[in-house]
Amino acid sequence: MTICKPISNIAQTSPLYEFRAVWIATVENIDWPNKKGLSVEEQKAQFIHLLDMHQHNGMNAIIMQIRPAGDAFYPSLYEPWSEYLNGVQGLAPSPFYDPLAFMIEETHKRGMEFHAWLNPYRAVFNIHTSSIAPSHLTKIHPEWFLTYGDKKYFNPGLPQVREHVAKVVKDLITRYDIDAIHMDDYFYPYRIPGKEFPDEKTYQQYKRGLNKEDWRRSNCDSIIKLLYETIRNNNARIKFGVSPFGVWRNKDKDPMGSNTRAGVTNYDDLYADILLWLQKGWIDYVVPQLYWERGHKLCDYDVLLDWWNEHAYGKQLYIGHGIYRAGTNAAWRNKNELPNEIKNLRNYNTTQGSAYFSSVNFEKNINGWSDSLRLNYYALPALIPPMKWIDSIPPSKPIIEKLKNNSFQIIYIGKEKIKGFAVFVLPPNIIDKKEYATLIDILVADTKIEFDRTKTIAAKDDRIFICSIDLNNNISDWVELK
Repeated sequence: MTICKPISNIAQTSPLYEFRAVWIATVENIDWPNKKGLSVEEQKAQFIHLLDMHQHNGMNAIIMQIRPAGDAFYPSLYEPWSEYLNGVQGLAPSPFYDPLAFMIEETHKRGMEFHAWLNPYRAVFNIHTSSIAPSHLTKIHPEWFLTYGDKKYFNPGLPQVREHVAKVVKDLITRYDIDAIHMDDYFYPYRIPGKEFPDEKTYQQYKRGLNKEDWRRSNCDSIIKLLYETIRNNNARIKFGVSPFGVWRNKDKDPMGSNTRAGVTNYDDLYADILLWLQKGWIDYVVPQLYWERGHKLCDYDVLLDWWNEHAYGKQLYIGHGIYRAGTNAAWRNKNELPNEIKNLRNYNTTQGSAYFSSVNFEKNINGWSDSLRLNYYALPALIPPMKWIDSIPPSKPIIEKLKNNSFQIIYIGKEKIKGFAVFVLPPNIIDKKEYATLIDILVADTKIEFDRTKTIAAKDDRIFICSIDLNNNISDWVELK
């Protein structure tokens, strides 16, 4: 780790707990793989490069798109291989490997969380150009789908659609060591001017006494509730998060809404009542896509940051940053835009981190932001905030054995699985004031690891403390190196 500033100065502004994630998009080969049909070795090398870059920049999680359009980046029991992997939908990698298992393993090796990103309803990205396998559900159950514009969508009003998505999620959380299921903002599709989403027949069949807009919202409520129950009943440690469009409702439509004038809102256009899901506890975290800059005339970042902080309902709130906009928007060419957004969100105790769209933009180091994160805002590591409603019991503390000189063996003998160990430093003149300690490293390990004090950034007379970290990021009691 290279730190240009004194550690004490960085520690004052670096939180101990902070979610730091990047979206890695596979649809249309936005981020990975960067084109269809790469060899297995090229696919693996590209992914490792991405992970190394994001780890170097201080990230502690990735949000990886593994189901962009009713397809899969893994051997699925229910859906064909994605065309964005090998160029033809349904075509497995050759020589065969499981990309998802590979990605999870490499992510966890680096001490980062893997959030599996699924698009709930998109089935065919482009009806004119997309590759469609005979095994794709649009071929097997055409009655489940609706065409709107140039895309096909699972019909959100059908119970069998919700049940199918729940099967996909159950399969993922029981076969793979993922840390979270993540849904994006595409619930009902964004409106196409002059065209109505063609679900009238389904509405007449299932309307349950509701008007159409309330019925559409109830369909989204139903799938979120079902997925929440599926996760809790089959692998309760897995988190469930949603990254909605940045505006729930405008204030002119609802007194609870934000002081914005967005042309699209979750509630009125995408039929996603995010606040209800937070109130009911059906999701564990929310990442509103606040892709507007500070001072935007219609949707000011600072206004929305404040609004979401008032409406998180005790669940975790991370902010989605639209760094891609620096390539197309003059306001985002201001190199201070992202640093100021980070400074502002850190002023709120209820905001617990950030996510960035998308990975490819870090390759370009736009506005020097990769350097800014690496050398300043994320120069010190952070633990992902634990979710006490999932697990609040800390793991057993480690045992430390001195080997020789400044070398130690750190050992974990508890029954609960851990991610590794956290290393804290405390200046020698501060006695047992652990709130002043600084996290300087996270050691990835199953049960034991060798630790060399001289290879840390700790000063010679600093005190060093070690604790275990469990899968929910709870930390154990501390043990001091002696």
